Order: sequence, then structure tokens, then C-alpha cells
Amino acid sequence: MISRRALAAAALPLALPRGKARAQGWPLRPVRLILPYAPGGTNDILARLYSQRLAERLGQPFTVENKPGEQAIPGTALAARAAPDGYSLLVGASGPIVFNPATHAHLPYDTQRDLAPISILAAFPLVVAVARDAPFPTFQDLMAFARDHPAGTSYGASAASFRLPTELLNQRAGTRFAYTAFDGSAETVEAVAKGEVTMALVDSGSVSGAYAAGRVRVLAVTAPHRLPAWPHCPTMAELDYPDLTLRLWSGMLAPAGTPAPILNRLATELAAITREPAVLQRLRGLSLDPVGSSAEEFQRVIETELPLWAEVAKKGGIRLER
Repeated sequence: MISRRALAAAALPLALPRGKARAQGWPLRPVRLILPYAPGGTNDILARLYSQRLAERLGQPFTVENKPGEQAIPGTALAARAAPDGYSLLVGASGPIVFNPATHAHLPYDTQRDLAPISILAAFPLVVAVARDAPFPTFQDLMAFARDHPAGTSYGASAASFRLPTELLNQRAGTRFAYTAFDGSAETVEAVAKGEVTMALVDSGSVSGAYAAGRVRVLAVTAPHRLPAWPHCPTMAELDYPDLTLRLWSGMLAPAGTPAPILNRLATELAAITREPAVLQRLRGLSLDPVGSSAEEFQRVIETELPLWAEVAKKGGIRLER
């Protein structure tokens, strides 16, 4: 005879909270990774690298869906509005997550309200790039030139994630580099090489081709340490600009309300994937620093960077309506 206690124990799984019940056995069907960028870029490469490894480890397809659009806003909003069931995830960069809220008065998503951080996958520094024949061979020379020609210097940027760090440099150095907008990092680097703008803070991957061709010089890096590709280039901290020690990042997030067991499992899997030798080699080949953070660490980064860039935008008088 089965006792009442045994019957009660047998019934326990039926009484699991809804979120835990949904998380059991996840994933039971294909998962989509929403990527708010066009195919071919660094974030696309990252998304496909991790989607393949997640599929192999978890036994279900992880399909990348490219949803490019202005400043990555439409794709990020799509992910924020998706069902919080673990079957729609976002591969998002720092641009739409912490920079857009600083430069857009109205966004169709709220980073902290609508998205749950899972893990930062990789990070990368910016570099100060100038034309090969520019009359300032060092960063100090560039700053002296900018102070002597306050109305005659400019910088290029294709997104808030490049514009605001340069505005922070303006604020810390007392320079007046004027903003020139470009559609992408490749176009920005081309303008630097041709001398159409004085300088640009861009990601190291975007400038490597022009540097190898001898068309641009790299004067400084925002990394906390010198980069192997440019061992001669000082860090911003070495140049007495410690506030400019910063890295942009790419990470995975989910719609807010996604069950914690799913988020925790994903964070564990992503951290393990990031430590795989083949993945480490691939990331470093893209000039990326592997991270594989916990959700809590990712959350702290977001909470730190949102007010930082909001303050930079406010001081710079930058606010875009949408």
C-alpha cells in the first residue's frame, strides 16, 4: 500500500513554480539568437561561434537571426519583447545596451527593465588612430596639436560606443575634437587614412588592415595593458588618462523574466565554452579578450557603465531624439 506521504511526494513536481517547471529539460526545441547586426562583422562571428558550441553541448539547434538596423536598436527591441522562455536570446554589444540609453531620449527598450544579463563573451579595447602622414607622431603631440588648433580638429565615429569615449577624452584633456558621423568603422578608418578627420577611437580589429598597409598609425590603446599587435603604443593610463582605460564588450542576454535556472545554465555553459582552447584561439585571433563572465558580473558592468556614459553625454550636450 502507498502511504499518504509517498503520494504527496509523488505529487511534488506538479507543484513546482511555473518558471522552474518551464526550465526543466530546457532546451526542448531550437533556440534563436537574435543578433542586431548584419552578417560578417565581429559580433556575427561571435554569435555563430557560440551558437555552434551551444548546439553541440545542449543537443538543440541554436540559430542566429541577423536583425540589423539603426544603432542596433530594432534587433535589441525585438529581443526585449520576446517571450521569456529561454527560446529567444540576444547577442548584444555594449553599444545598444549601455551607450544608446545615454544618447537616445526614447528607446523601444529599457536595458535594466527588459533584459536579463547572462554572460559577457568577449571584450576589446579601442585604439587612437591617425593618418600615416599626420604631423603628430605621438599621442602627446596629437593633444598639443589639438590644443593649439581648437577649431580645426575633428574625430570620426560610427556609433555612440565610439563617440562617447572620444567625448570623454575631450572632457578629460580639454580638447575640442568635433564630431563627424560615419556609417561604419571601415568608413571611419578610411576617413582617418585620407586625413578627412584628425583622429578616431576605433576598435582594434577595424584598424588592423589599414595599419598593416601603412595608411594609419596607432598612437595609444585603451586597454589596461599594451597590446601584442602594437607593443610600442602606450596605454591611456600610461599617458595619465586612467579614465580612458576601457573596453567595449559583446555578451548574451535574455528577455527579462526568463527563468533563473535557464539563465544560470546558459552562464555556466558560456563560461565553459569560452575556456575551450579552440575558442580562446579564435577569439584572440580576432583581437578579442575572452571573458565568460557570470550573470552577476555582467549585471555589475551594466550598472557601472550606464550612469558613466549618461554623464559623459550630458556634459557633452549629446542627446538624440527617437
